[in-house]
Amino acid sequence: MSEQEQSRTAVDDTSRPAARPPSGDPGPLDATGQTDAAATDNDVTPGGADETEELRAELAQMEDRWRRALADFDNLRKRVARESAQQRDDERAAVAARWLPVLDNLELALQHAAADPASIVSGVQAVHEQALNVLADLGFPRRSDVNEPFDPSRHEAVATAPGAGAEPGTVLHVVRPGYGSDERPLRPAAVIVAKGT
Repeated sequence: MSEQEQSRTAVDDTSRPAARPPSGDPGPLDATGQTDAAATDNDVTPGGADETEELRAELAQMEDRWRRALADFDNLRKRVARESAQQRDDERAAVAARWLPVLDNLELALQHAAADPASIVSGVQAVHEQALNVLADLGFPRRSDVNEPFDPSRHEAVATAPGAGAEPGTVLHVVRPGYGSDERPLRPAAVIVAKGT
């Protein structure tokens, strides 16, 4: 066969349409010889490789977010515990510093123990007033409960006694003073209460 005949045969082959299967138009062929419709069917198949990879990537992303959130929460918990401990230490130091002048004055009184007893008594009274002021400034003033009605939330009855002219249940005498307010009691007062006839 001559070269002209071979080239004519090649042109005739390329000009002819490709053979089509009897069941409709499947579309053009891809590089592997499959039609685009067949490739599309594989992509849409439930549980396909692409969908599985997407789910795995999404799961890995969610797990990474969960681990980051857990680490952030743990760091926050440690920071709050550290700050709370620091705040407690600061408050304790502030309260202790309020008592230092009282301690200084007591030491001065002890250094002058051999002096005139009257001056020592007046010095101790001044230190006593200073200590009461410190407690009041901290929010725990000393209460005066004499002639007040007995209140179990503020008083602790240690004895009863007949009260001349006093209503039954009235505080006659304070054995140990109470400190604090009704909202923030520090210590109840130990009291002697008037009893009825």
